[in-house]
Amino acid sequence: MTIQIRSFLEKDFHDIQQLNEKEGWNGLVERNEETCCSWLNSEPALVAEEDGEVVGYLRGLTDGAVTLYICEILIKESHRNQGISEQLVRTAHECYPSTRVEMLATTSSHEYYENRGYRSFYGFRKSPEEMKNARS
Repeated sequence: MTIQIRSFLEKDFHDIQQLNEKEGWNGLVERNEETCCSWLNSEPALVAEEDGEVVGYLRGLTDGAVTLYICEILIKESHRNQGISEQLVRTAHECYPSTRVEMLATTSSHEYYENRGYRSFYGFRKSPEEMKNARS
């Protein structure tokens, strides 16, 4: 298996949305136009490719100096536990080596990150709909 990590290209978006759909990340799939816009405006935006097939991705945001925030990272189920996510994070961080890496984890993924030396931190989140309702 030879995995290539490279920058996201707009032609990758369909494959990314297929991975999101298979993972059940329906919010990203349903908000297709907004999700595409987020990819076009994110840095770093990386894909993991094997033989021309997108098998994983990382979408991040950074200020370039202090924080590199990993918004989403997803690996195709058949390619998990092969070190691809670590390659993606390492590649993203190599672009901004002075930054700390922060990411959110789900209840099913937090143990994965803890086992790799990430410390938990506390945060909050509201969806756009919840923000609208808070103003009402």
